Amino acid sequence: MGRILSRVTGALAVLTALGILLLWPRHDPARAANTSLLQGKFYDGRIEVLESNRLCTGAGGTGPDGSSAGAEQRCPQALVEVLSGPDEGARVIVDLPAGFGRVAFEEGDKVVLSPAGTPGRYAFADRQRKPVLFWLAIVFAVAVVALGRLRGLAALAGLAASLLVLLVFILPAILDGRSPVLVAVVGASAIAFVAIYTAHGFRPLTTVAVLGTLASLALTVFLAVLVTGLAGLTGYASEEATIIQLARGRIDLSGLVLAGIVIGALGAIDDMTVTQASVVGELHSANPNLGRRGLFRSAMTVGRDHVASTVNTLALAYAGASIPLLLLFVLSEQSLGTVVNGEVVATEVVRTLVGSIGLVMSVPITTWLAARVTARPDAQGPSGPSEREGGGPSGPSEREGGGPSGPAPDQPLQ
Repeated sequence: MGRILSRVTGALAVLTALGILLLWPRHDPARAANTSLLQGKFYDGRIEVLESNRLCTGAGGTGPDGSSAGAEQRCPQALVEVLSGPDEGARVIVDLPAGFGRVAFEEGDKVVLSPAGTPGRYAFADRQRKPVLFWLAIVFAVAVVALGRLRGLAALAGLAASLLVLLVFILPAILDGRSPVLVAVVGASAIAFVAIYTAHGFRPLTTVAVLGTLASLALTVFLAVLVTGLAGLTGYASEEATIIQLARGRIDLSGLVLAGIVIGALGAIDDMTVTQASVVGELHSANPNLGRRGLFRSAMTVGRDHVASTVNTLALAYAGASIPLLLLFVLSEQSLGTVVNGEVVATEVVRTLVGSIGLVMSVPITTWLAARVTARPDAQGPSGPSEREGGGPSGPSEREGGGPSGPAPDQPLQ
């Protein structure tokens, strides 16, 4: 069985590599895009002097009699040193956000600037958050390595490889006009191969996890295509997708919805498949005489608990990302049916449910494959309490005293 799965995995790896070669972007997406709709240049700056008492007029408003009048307000302003770009070292006056978008600044704060049209003039774009994000990433990496050691280091390498596939292949290929669904399927398969094998090594149970992931992804793609077509999701509900369509008209927005479902489901599915393969390996190590059926039943008990918690995690993750939108619907006093029927919310519902179905199905698929690879056909489980507690074939006397204990277990995923 192990040899058959290895051959199947090898064939799928070859198909994935061929898919990458066929779908690889041939052109630079930025050259053919209408970049006038996008802000592409940003420079670093540092606030040297703050001035919050500048009086500005003409900001709109109404007079005492209801007529339009120039409303007065205090506009915060800063003297900013440009730290990068063609005007590096120059000092410019920059208006800071006022009103609802106002952010509390202090002298010495780093900011992001964008060209204001006239040479030598800049506008405030955002606060500089890269140092905070950098140190947060460092803390995350240290925590992973401290707990996982070499395995954690390998997991970080797998994460880096996944991001590389996303940035180098998936996104450029979609912008180059390739089918988003095909690109997502091939890219997700490549991520599964690279990330899982990098983090867990080339072992039989790792191959099981990869095959379980690919089989579950295939089911997810089928359901996503079916449900997206039935629900009539167009992809135009997203403001970002509409801007991309205007800037790069060859992109299939409905295909982007499908691609997002596939990529989003991959992270949860490979977590489930690796866990189930590892559970089967540990159970077999604890009791090598446990037969395939017993191994499958025991591992499925763990899988059901994992599914119950992970499905709730997916739903809360999508709901958390959509809280501002959900608040708007609540303020508008729309019914639940009306809210769910809107394409923005319906897309997230489809994403959650389709991904969860693929996640659920990955448990029996991976567990069955792992049990077939780990346990031998002639392995027999214990027949009753007398054998488990007495001196039978699976009792403590042989397991602890050097007697035969059954076939050698496969190394579990760690």
